[in-house]
Amino acid sequence: MIKFQVLGSGCAKCKTLGQHTEAAAQALGLAYEMEKVTDMNAIIDAGVMSTPALTVNGEIKSMGKVLSVDEIKTLLSA
Repeated sequence: MIKFQVLGSGCAKCKTLGQHTEAAAQALGLAYEMEKVTDMNAIIDAGVMSTPALTVNGEIKSMGKVLSVDEIKTLLSA
């Protein structure tokens, strides 16, 4: 099972990144768990300097932008 985390304040961009991530995972038929992290201290501790950010199994894959569904699918297929 893949664990995704969307790190950010809960703003519209963060929500969109979460939706795109779920859509990509579903399109690829992946078993996944989604977590939204809004605690700023936890975000800073994770090493994220700009939000929204996406981690996959604890590894930061994107910071400061909303990836498209296709970009996330490419990232997960690599």
